[in-house]
Amino acid sequence: MTDFQVIAAEEANFPVSMMCELLEVSRSGFYAWKTREPSPRAQENAALVQEVAEIHAASRKTYGSPRIRRELRERGRKVSRKRVARLMRKEGIQGRRRPKFRRTTDSNHKLPVAENILDRNFTVSKPDKAWVADITYVWTLEGWLYLAVIIDLFSRRVVGWSMADHMRTELALGALRAALGHSEPSEEGLLFHSDRGSQYAADDYREALREAGMTCSMSRKGNCWDNAVAESFNSTLKTELVHRAIFLTRESARTAISEWIEVFYNRQRRHSSIGYSTPIAYEESFYAGQAETQAA
Repeated sequence: MTDFQVIAAEEANFPVSMMCELLEVSRSGFYAWKTREPSPRAQENAALVQEVAEIHAASRKTYGSPRIRRELRERGRKVSRKRVARLMRKEGIQGRRRPKFRRTTDSNHKLPVAENILDRNFTVSKPDKAWVADITYVWTLEGWLYLAVIIDLFSRRVVGWSMADHMRTELALGALRAALGHSEPSEEGLLFHSDRGSQYAADDYREALREAGMTCSMSRKGNCWDNAVAESFNSTLKTELVHRAIFLTRESARTAISEWIEVFYNRQRRHSSIGYSTPIAYEESFYAGQAETQAA
């Protein structure tokens, strides 16, 4: 901030003559600066800051400079990430930072576990070819609410979720039934990966996977990185929604989480792993490309 900008910012609080004297600048110079037309670059920055602020607000104040820059590009604005980051710092606009995730699964049980077939291959070529699943928890003033989610590795879309006041196998089965309600395994089959939690190792759950024609894969014991995509989703949910609210009831948390997943996460939030597209748009682009290929 220049001396003249400091004076202009404090003009309502202190006499201009006093500030000019303290900063060793002339009053005439200050008033000439004040009435001078802003440079084209300054005018462009002012317009850009307004757009950045609008995008940040629309992202529920979660986007950092990479996602904001991508949104600007979609609007036809060619601007570098460094410039966006600089303007954000200047205006005090900040994205939400995710903490490092930590292991929350208790795999100390005697149920059978599956081999780690996924083996951290988090990039797949089409939808419904590989899903990952996990369970997390949300505190409310009524007590804990547990959330089970299933994510498609192709688009990062949450294809199924379920919430309850317990962590029994029924919770995980609810998310699986929701996912199968509008999706089905690809012709090549579907790999279903989870941690070694007792809910996923339970006979009822593994039987449900077999009936749906899915191949079961599980993380190695105590290795959260084997299920990094699902763990990362949970971290994003906590950072961008849960830790910014106090839920009085489980029902209020359920409503907020459902809206965040279906409206914001799946349809509006840009994901770096899929070229800063949204999950729904990424899948639509894939199917549109397939249709063009078949029509050719």
